[in-house]
Amino acid sequence: MPIQQLPDHVVAQIAAGEVVERPASVIKELVENALDAGATTIQVTSNGGGQKLLRVSDDGSGIRNAEVELAFARHATSKLRTADDLLSLQTLGFRGEALCSIAAVAQVTCVTRHRDEQTGLSLRLEGSQVVARRAVGAPAGTVITVENLFYNVPVRLKFLKKDTTEKRQIGQIVTLYAIAYPHVRFVLVQDDREVFRSSGSGRLEDVMVSAFGVEVFKQMLPIDTTTDRIRVVGHTSRPEAARTTRERIHAFINGRAIQDPMLVRAITDAYQGWLPDKHYPVSVLLVEVPAEEVDVNVHPTKAEVRFRDPGAVYTAVQRAVREAVLGTGHTPPPNERAGLPADPVRAARRARTDAPLFEPSATPAPPEPDAQPDDDPDDERAFDVSHIPEGLGQPDRPRTLPVLRVIGQAGQRHILAEGPSSLFIIDQHAAHQRVLYDSARRALLRGDTPPQTEDIAGTAKLPPAHSRQLEPLLPVLARLGLVIEAFGPNLYRVAVAPRFLAGLDAETVVQAVMRALLTTPSLSDDSLLAALCKVGAVSAGMGLTLPDQQTLIRELERATDPLTAPDGAPVFIEFSADQLAREFKRR
Repeated sequence: MPIQQLPDHVVAQIAAGEVVERPASVIKELVENALDAGATTIQVTSNGGGQKLLRVSDDGSGIRNAEVELAFARHATSKLRTADDLLSLQTLGFRGEALCSIAAVAQVTCVTRHRDEQTGLSLRLEGSQVVARRAVGAPAGTVITVENLFYNVPVRLKFLKKDTTEKRQIGQIVTLYAIAYPHVRFVLVQDDREVFRSSGSGRLEDVMVSAFGVEVFKQMLPIDTTTDRIRVVGHTSRPEAARTTRERIHAFINGRAIQDPMLVRAITDAYQGWLPDKHYPVSVLLVEVPAEEVDVNVHPTKAEVRFRDPGAVYTAVQRAVREAVLGTGHTPPPNERAGLPADPVRAARRARTDAPLFEPSATPAPPEPDAQPDDDPDDERAFDVSHIPEGLGQPDRPRTLPVLRVIGQAGQRHILAEGPSSLFIIDQHAAHQRVLYDSARRALLRGDTPPQTEDIAGTAKLPPAHSRQLEPLLPVLARLGLVIEAFGPNLYRVAVAPRFLAGLDAETVVQAVMRALLTTPSLSDDSLLAALCKVGAVSAGMGLTLPDQQTLIRELERATDPLTAPDGAPVFIEFSADQLAREFKRR
């Protein structure tokens, strides 16, 4: 094939591919333009995941009538004049490629009026070509409507995700810029429903409550420090509010949302000694660096930057976050210094509810004065089952295991306990499942609802097919104490839940129900309850205090089936004294 120069429209479409990856990319570019124009209110509208319709309206300075067409030309910008201007940029946009790239792959309508002019202009473009132009009356500002994204590049449509995924990406972009610019009022409307609004009060705290919810914000610590001309402002979570993903770590450089592994590492390194492996904080940090110290012209979508002194930025961020956590009195626990990290996740769940880690029995057995294994480990009567009360004092739940003396926890996975003539190695997750299941089932058999909580944050988004499967199940779940309510198209919130689920989020709870629904051929109340108990039970890697271990074992001793968890997993392994002796070649 001979070498030839590509036509302008092909060049434009290729260039657009570097800037416009998906609908959220369009929103990002248009929101940045609105912010550069000095907007105080920005409304974002999307339909059909953004492929059908995207609209960004702002009350900024607007575009002069004589410059509207030029704004859609390639490399047309008002934000720099020479390459040297790149060294001191104060704006989010600067290349003059955004509007041109968007117009190359969509049908675009721009209605704008500059604040110094009396009338505005409406410009319609399709595939970069102007098809209509007329004067209009309009308020100062700009409204850009993007329809049928990638209509002329059908191959790009194949790479778009489901509408729900694209909507989520758009929501994240709007949320991020609302956080970075708390003095600007943001409104997000998706498929004719308002899903987000910030107040524009100028208070970062107000935006974070709108974005993350009040429960998450209660766990956040304020940050405002300056080191070597680098200012770090924002909030970061207490160690006990850690998450298992990095998705809630957000960093901004000079008002620009960026993806920088170095900054993420600085934030996570600041928690060294407080977080277990693969747990991450919730952090929102606005970092201000002198413009000449950062190069923003290193990525087509401006999602990455390059620092002149990355070490100084890393140090400033890490120090700011660590000082915020230390200011609350947190110190690395002794077992973490020994290489066994504590478990802040479980602590967070306990801190967010007044319920104990293990629910006490609704019909507790009377005290057994002669059985005191924890106070007197050498007393042989501690394991004498003849001391179980009989007659009038017989407990409602007879003992199904002998009295066990808790020795301690091994590897934050198993509890070691001593029986009358055996060693028990107990799987804490399976044991807790059994205890939770028995307690909840007893309540249901009595006609009661298990103790409940409203402390379930967030929402859960399901595919339409899963939503149709879940809907008939909602009344059944309500009988079990789990009230799930529709919160929008295929979106659900947990209004009320069994108390042993306190501290979990709606996504975790709803997905546990869906797993049971999709994997169990004939779903019953018992199998649903078992699924909820499984997700609510303590997991491997969670440190338990000695009182928690003892309470769990006391409950397990009277479980209906202490040998197995509701999901069929074994609860413990028992080694008799003879077996142990043979292993040590004593017999």
